[in-house]
Amino acid sequence: MLSRVTDVLLPAFGRLTVTTDTGAAPAPGSIIVANHTSLADPAVVLAALRRLGAEPAVMATAGLWRIPLLGRVLVRDGHIPVHRKDRRAARCLDLAAAALAEGRSVLIYGEGGLPLRTDAAEAAPAAFRSGLARLAERTGAPVVPVGQAGARRVASGRTVKQIAGLVTAPLRRPSLHVHVGAPVTLSGDRATCTMTAHAAVTAAWRTAAGHLGEPAATAAHQG
Repeated sequence: MLSRVTDVLLPAFGRLTVTTDTGAAPAPGSIIVANHTSLADPAVVLAALRRLGAEPAVMATAGLWRIPLLGRVLVRDGHIPVHRKDRRAARCLDLAAAALAEGRSVLIYGEGGLPLRTDAAEAAPAAFRSGLARLAERTGAPVVPVGQAGARRVASGRTVKQIAGLVTAPLRRPSLHVHVGAPVTLSGDRATCTMTAHAAVTAAWRTAAGHLGEPAATAAHQG
């Protein structure tokens, strides 16, 4: 349901385009990893993935489950709460591994949080945490890198600015782009796996940013 809702509503807030590497449509049982820049980008990524036939379980901050209507949808659709700095933190990997074993793809944000910047500019993904590598090591699932650009044009910065961005987005309808890269199989120790996944997502992000006219020099400098 969440993927369907985002696909239906997103055109009111922006103009989404999607590209893929050859043969890059996520297969069932894949770990999909995307860069995280805005509160709006999960909707952007879910809408793009649905157009490619994928409706993944999303690993997201557990606080979202406390929002009454949204929380019920997240539970019903089998999404996965992530409890940070909590004794329940390891449970999210158990749930993600179970979803993958059932043939469902899982969407994870390797950075584990949003950037602190208040501007709407693009920037390369921040360093990844180890959760992605641990999940790939445990399950052997292929990793599909996804780069999204433009979500910060919908919402970014402090709370007041984010609300203003969401309210004005239907008038501005900013350009959004998602690029899905070819699947990669992670191997080596966790640090190596994390670096490999980060490089693949960064490459996908550069492609997405390029479709929005982001200067290559700027993207390289911020990376």
